[in-house]
Amino acid sequence: MFLKRIAVFATGALLALPALAQYQDGVEPEGDKVVLTLEDALKIALSENTSVKVADLEIQRQEYARKGSYGSLLPQVSGSGMYSYALKKQKVYFGSDKTDDEGGSSSGGGMAGMMASLMNPIMYYIEQLYAGTGVPFVPYVDPNASQEGGSSSSSEPMEMGRSHSVTLGLSAQMPLVNFQLWESLRLSGDQVELAVEQARESRLGTVASVKQAYYAILFAKEAYNVYNSVFENAVENFKLTEMRYNAAKASELDLTRAKANVAAAIPNLYNAENSVELALWQLKAVMGIDLDRNIDVAGTLEEYAGQMFSDIAEGSEATLEGNSTLRQLAQQAEMMARQIRMQQYAYLPTLSLTFSYSYLTQSDIFNLSQWKWFPSSTIGVSLSIPIFSGGQRYHAIKQAQVQADELALQRENTERQLRIGIRQSLGTMDTAMRTYDASREALASAEKAYDIAVKSYQLGKSTLTDLNNTELVLTQSKLAVSQAIYNFVIAKAGLEQTLGYDFNEN
Repeated sequence: MFLKRIAVFATGALLALPALAQYQDGVEPEGDKVVLTLEDALKIALSENTSVKVADLEIQRQEYARKGSYGSLLPQVSGSGMYSYALKKQKVYFGSDKTDDEGGSSSGGGMAGMMASLMNPIMYYIEQLYAGTGVPFVPYVDPNASQEGGSSSSSEPMEMGRSHSVTLGLSAQMPLVNFQLWESLRLSGDQVELAVEQARESRLGTVASVKQAYYAILFAKEAYNVYNSVFENAVENFKLTEMRYNAAKASELDLTRAKANVAAAIPNLYNAENSVELALWQLKAVMGIDLDRNIDVAGTLEEYAGQMFSDIAEGSEATLEGNSTLRQLAQQAEMMARQIRMQQYAYLPTLSLTFSYSYLTQSDIFNLSQWKWFPSSTIGVSLSIPIFSGGQRYHAIKQAQVQADELALQRENTERQLRIGIRQSLGTMDTAMRTYDASREALASAEKAYDIAVKSYQLGKSTLTDLNNTELVLTQSKLAVSQAIYNFVIAKAGLEQTLGYDFNEN
């Protein structure tokens, strides 16, 4: 019963072989497939990747912020308007509430005295004019004034102002001397440069991710080809064993083992095919295109084997001048120095030009047509001298200096970690190169041993077990060669990202 199930399963695998071969031949029944090279994938990713688009938008945002900050150098103009209704008007006194020793009101002090001193020259001049005409001069006497020694009406309060008051105004202010403002404008320019470097870092990360996904597809394809070859060899060995079994030259145990080898090769083949599909989805996700898009990649891992020896020599002379992380830390250090200077400039005076224009009216009647408007305007300069702020400026400078020290320590530690990463990448590349050489020699020996084992098995001089053992060694040798190349190109992609090699520079 068990042998029948294996035979049925092997027959189904044989029928599925043409369908699996379609993928290997690059033929798919649905949709048009687009075959991409690594350069094509990188170009698409740099234009469609979400992180790259976000980084470009961040540059635009910082540009707008920088342009907006320059507006603080221009006059700041604002308008105002106010309406008020006097519920109770203000009252003032023009007389004096003091009396002399004889009980009469005194007009020599307070507001009354001041008004009298102002009016005496005028009254004298008018009297002299009347003296020349012969007409007697009769001064005006307030009928409400007290005829006796009581207080005069000048001691009574007088209301001032009108019930309705409307004021319209326009004011402007422009800085003339402001060191702190000028330094903040330079800081806005540094923020734009930092955003540009962050966008560059995003592009470097995208390039590295695309390369890794692209190489993963090539490695998955190599694994698929290896396992497909194992499956085809298992099918051929099963046919050969079946013929020998029918000719009574092979035992039933050999036939059973041959069937089991076919059955065991199928899961590895399907897993390899699924790995290719997953790697393609990963590449499409990194590129930022539709996951349902039917794409494939061109080339093989073996094409990158020739670059291993030259790339390892170039990588050993690499420096960290192009590393994006260190560049950002350097720009942040410069920005921190500007912030310290900004805090120090807070001790300096500022000079501003001011201008104001107002249009006002007051009336006891709420009738716009009868209101009389009176304009007024002023222009001047305003000087502000900081004297004491409770130590706020001093502690702000100290806080910025501590942040600068923290940033310097962070840069030192980051550079140390990056140098360790470079050495690890170079070590991985060197190991992969050595492994590749050894694997190539092992593969040549394994292929020769497998050919000998196949011929020996056909002649009946070796068993199926010997054939399976040599095939296992051959499979492992093929995967080792592909694994060595894959480890090298992945380490190289990470090294290029660390060193800050731009796609355009490559």
